[in-house]
Amino acid sequence: MKNGTGVVAALLVGLGLALGGWFIGNGFLKGRAADRYVTVKGVSERVVTADVALWPLRFVSTDDDLNRAQEEIKKSHERILAFLQRHGIDADDAEVQRLDVTDRLADPYRSGPMKSRYIISQTVMVRSSEPETIAQASQAVGELVDAGVVLSSNRGPYSGPTFLFTRLSELKPDMIAEATAKARRGAEQFAQDSGSRIGGIRRANQGVFVIQPRDKAPGVTEGSQLHKKVRVVSTVAYYLKD
Repeated sequence: MKNGTGVVAALLVGLGLALGGWFIGNGFLKGRAADRYVTVKGVSERVVTADVALWPLRFVSTDDDLNRAQEEIKKSHERILAFLQRHGIDADDAEVQRLDVTDRLADPYRSGPMKSRYIISQTVMVRSSEPETIAQASQAVGELVDAGVVLSSNRGPYSGPTFLFTRLSELKPDMIAEATAKARRGAEQFAQDSGSRIGGIRRANQGVFVIQPRDKAPGVTEGSQLHKKVRVVSTVAYYLKD
């Protein structure tokens, strides 16, 4: 009996080791299969035209006499409104913003001689849903300079209009679908070249939509261009099958 019991015990131990090895091996193979995947990228791009234009026209007058400076700023304002009207821009699209008056004599940090005591600045902000009209008018801004209007900006010289594209949400569905389809085609080509088949998606990243200038050049910003490029890159990881 003792010998029979020992044989049975030995058989059970052997069977356990065999089953354990099978489970371990099968789990390892499944793990290796799960580790087989390819990561691909799909790109979608669209060339678009801005649908909103913002054009801050900041003008300045200087004089030692405050009344004369005020009179000049009023004249500049009238000249700007007339200019906009000549170029097909509705007066309702032009909003008069804050008026700033600086008395340089009251500046405790003033140094050196003063050419003019008072500096008055004002801004007419043009917001238009016809950016092409704004773009054309901005090319003729020299007319204002010829009329004696002194243009500037808060950050220095006159910088022109800014063009915005606000309909990105309308493009997103089709662009995401296109980028994902291109990623899948890339994965299928890789699988074909490697003698595999693609399976389900392991991980996916839609990517960030980026609006860039259509014509890239040093110093050219996206906001200064009427035409832009919208771009998105989708990253997808697919499992590979034998």
